[in-house]
Amino acid sequence: MPASSGTKLIALNWMPAPAPPPGSAGDKAAGVGSTIATSFRVFPFLPLRAQWIARITEFEWNHYFADVQDRGPFQSWHHRHEFRAEARAGVAGTLVRDVIDYEVGFGFLGAMANALLVRRQMQSTFAQRQQTLPKLLA
Repeated sequence: MPASSGTKLIALNWMPAPAPPPGSAGDKAAGVGSTIATSFRVFPFLPLRAQWIARITEFEWNHYFADVQDRGPFQSWHHRHEFRAEARAGVAGTLVRDVIDYEVGFGFLGAMANALLVRRQMQSTFAQRQQTLPKLLA
């Protein structure tokens, strides 16, 4: 998450994923049923904080995992993190793709908030993730 969100980890309930297939890069991962609770600033320039609890609902080694919001700012949230081996310019790597389906809620007001603020905030968050992820995995 962007530093401006002031995201803080509150709790982690880790459920192990099934054993990885032979040749997998890791041997441990958070599996279905794992939850993470965080708090964050709703608006970066205000001290108002909200809580978000996400739960992993799907997991397949080396392909994807998905989480849903159990509690948080959205009426609904489904986030699928996809991974695919890929080579570019002769360099082997992994393509990471985020697929997000969400509903802000609150009818017309929510639609306006999404158009004016939420969509841009999410685009900024995931653009920053694209820049940060290679550094974390280097």
